[in-house]
Amino acid sequence: MNIRPLLIGLLVLPLVSSCVTRRLYNDLDAQYQSILSENDNLTNELALMNSSNSELENIKKDLAKQLKQLQQERKNLAAEIATAEKQLLDLEKSNKELARTNKEALAIEAERLSRAKSELADKSLRIAELEAILEANDKQMRALKDNLSTALNAFEGKGLTIKQKNGRVYVSMENKLLFKSGSWSVNKEGELAVVELSKVLANNPQITVLIEGHTDNDKVLGDLGEGVKNNWDLSTKRALAIVAIITANQDIIKSNITAAGRSEYAPLMSNDIPEGKAKNRRIEVILTPNLDKINSMLNQL
Repeated sequence: MNIRPLLIGLLVLPLVSSCVTRRLYNDLDAQYQSILSENDNLTNELALMNSSNSELENIKKDLAKQLKQLQQERKNLAAEIATAEKQLLDLEKSNKELARTNKEALAIEAERLSRAKSELADKSLRIAELEAILEANDKQMRALKDNLSTALNAFEGKGLTIKQKNGRVYVSMENKLLFKSGSWSVNKEGELAVVELSKVLANNPQITVLIEGHTDNDKVLGDLGEGVKNNWDLSTKRALAIVAIITANQDIIKSNITAAGRSEYAPLMSNDIPEGKAKNRRIEVILTPNLDKINSMLNQL
């Protein structure tokens, strides 16, 4: 048996393996650097989203405060008008002669009364407009919740819940419906649920959509691929996977969509028990009505 070719092959094999390993290393390093940059961008977007969410909460608080103030002002003005009208009537009845000699004082009082009525009417109109907008928003979000419940009925009880809170609608999907452990690839049943969700969103183009990825506090062990090293990376990847499915619907307005990774820092339950960990591993889709008109009216008050 001639072993010379075999010896030559054994000598060449490490050289070839070294070239391939070096090329693979360079490719992986380039991918890692790209993903680090993407993670920085997503972190900045998350900061902007958190700021935007805080601004929305502040707007709502300011609106409630101003609405309460306007209602009190309307009540005070109504009481003031009633008192002024009674005083005017008493003046007219008690002394017609005095009224004739004091026309100027009566004219001033009548003018003041007229201004008060006009101010009351204006404030009442604005209060009514604000109340109508708030009611319309609540009605819109109730209808949206009902439509989502109908569209996603087949998935409720499988880790999907829908609720309305603080003027928003929250669609929560646990990882058991969407992902395998350590993965951001959406399974078939989870994809069906997200597709049905996208159909409802496409019919509500005025709604803004925030998609948040959440994890438990278990640390990422080993290399999951694509530069995923921690729960920030994993939660962001999962949020982006949901965005990809939703935006595949051609009727979705992409500018309405925001994605964010929240890592382990917004748990629903304690991570000390398995049930809590399961609840915390989830995707939250947060739907918010357009508040531009409310902001405009607040600026005019």
